[in-house]
This record gives sequence, structure tokens and C-alpha cells, in this order.
Amino acid sequence: MFKLNGTVFMPSMLTLVGIPGLESVQAWIGIPFCAMYIVALFGNSLILVIIKSERSLHEPMYLFLAMLGATDIALSTCILPKMLGIFWFHLPKIHFDACLLQMWLIHTFQSIESGILLAMALDRYVAICDPLRHATIFTHQLLTQIGVGVTLRGALLVAPCLILIKCRLKYYWTTVVSHSYCEHMAIVKLAAEDTRINKIYGLFVAFTILGFDIIFITVSYIQIFVTVFSLPQKEARLKAFNTCIAHICVFLEFYLLAFFSFFTHRFGFHIPPYIHILLSNLYLLVPPLLNPIVYGVKTKQIRDRVSHIFHSKNAS
Repeated sequence: MFKLNGTVFMPSMLTLVGIPGLESVQAWIGIPFCAMYIVALFGNSLILVIIKSERSLHEPMYLFLAMLGATDIALSTCILPKMLGIFWFHLPKIHFDACLLQMWLIHTFQSIESGILLAMALDRYVAICDPLRHATIFTHQLLTQIGVGVTLRGALLVAPCLILIKCRLKYYWTTVVSHSYCEHMAIVKLAAEDTRINKIYGLFVAFTILGFDIIFITVSYIQIFVTVFSLPQKEARLKAFNTCIAHICVFLEFYLLAFFSFFTHRFGFHIPPYIHILLSNLYLLVPPLLNPIVYGVKTKQIRDRVSHIFHSKNAS
């Protein structure tokens, strides 16, 4: 790495600031972040163990939930250890290639989570609007294909972001990243070259994945609500609606945080930088924390199984 005309050529190391403007209190901010991470790990791991051990839960809805839990564990683990290293142990340095790998993993797992939420919405749509065909449509083979498909979609669509940075951007104004993890736009903004293609492709990926998924999820739930409210019996309407409440909560939590983070980062020019970074961090940490809680509270089978586990331990 060497400097030329005030720029850095092909940096080998980057420095992550953490939360710009809040450096003096980052150690305290790390405490709730760490607590959120521990709860997310425990909650999602518990969901995975329950679904794996209980054969009655080997149904599409719960298998999608298991995929979501595994994705949440992977997503939060991509950022928290390094983030806590910055906050608590003053270890801001990261190799450039390692930073690109973290960026790819984070955006890939975000894409996978969005794809799983879409699959869960389609599962509920078929279960409520065409229940007689649900078992024949959502087979275990289809579930495997969906899992592989959403993974490949995310990995392949995000990969060009790395290639465009690695191959096109050689000169950088600075090696200091004003962020607490390696986010695509935060790295692109460091470059001292034309970054329009990088920015355009980043927006293309965001709208292709999140835009596509949110449109189809919304259409699915419109059809679901039309079907539910057309049911003649009140008890049937309530039962059908209750099966969707948990997913609606998770759907709103994920996409509302995503849009708040996206729009403040790109259009909130007068918002302090630490607000941008905190929103970005919460967008990645809150869904893994809340998803197992929401499903644990709203899904009777999981709630009963959790209650049975803890009552058995207390009895022994």
C-alpha cells in the first residue's frame, strides 16, 4: 500500500471507526448490542433444536422458520464479534479482502432472509387460499429447492459488488471506514475514482431483491386477507388470521427497518452520521433478536414445547 497524489493505491488494511461521533461511549453501547446477540443466538438455537427434535413440526411453516433462524444466527455472527472488538478492545483494523468478505456475507444473508420471508408468505397463501393442494405443492423437495434458490440468488447477485470494488477501484481517498462493519456504500465512498457503476449496481441489487420480495409478499397477503374475510364463520376467520400474525410481525419488522436504514443512509443528508450507523446496526441485530421471540409467543406448538423443556428442567 502506498500513497500517490494524496490517495492510497490498493490498500491492504482498512480502519473501521465504529459509530462516528459516539466513540467515547462505544464501550457502553457494546453492552446492549452484546446482550441482543446472546439472546438472538439462544433464541434461534432453541427454535432450531425444537424443530429438529419434534417430528410434528417437520412441516413447511416450521422448516422455513428453521431456515430463518439459521440465517439470523449467521447474519448476526458476521458483524457482532468484530463490532465488539472495535467497541471494547480497540481493534479497528481489518484486512481489505476480509472486509469485502464480510460485506458479501452480510448482504448475502440479508438477501436470503428476505427470500425466506417471501417463501413463508407464499406458504401461508397456499395454506389458506388453496389448502387441499398445500401438501402436494410444498413438498420437502420444493423446500430444499427454495433454500438452495434463495441462497444462490443472494450469493450470485451480491458477488459482482465485490468484483466491481476489487477490479475497478484502485485509488482511495482514505482507508478509514466511517461505519462499524463493512457495508457496500461505506466502502465505495472511500474511492477516489468514478463510482457510479458501483452505486448503480448496489441499488439494482437492493431493488431487485427487496423490491421483488416485498411486492410479492404484499400481493400474497392481500389475497390472504380477501380469502380470510370471505370465510362465513368468525372462528374460521380468527384461526386463519392467527396463523399469519407472527409472519406479519416479522415481515414488518424486517422491511420497515430496512427502508428506514436505506432512506436515511442515502437521502438523510442532514441526519447526524451516528444515526445512520445506529439504524444500520439495529437493522441487522433486531430481526435476529425478535424473530424467535415473536414465533415463540405467537406459535402454540413452539410455545408449548419451550414450556415443556423448562418445566422438565425445573422438575428435575
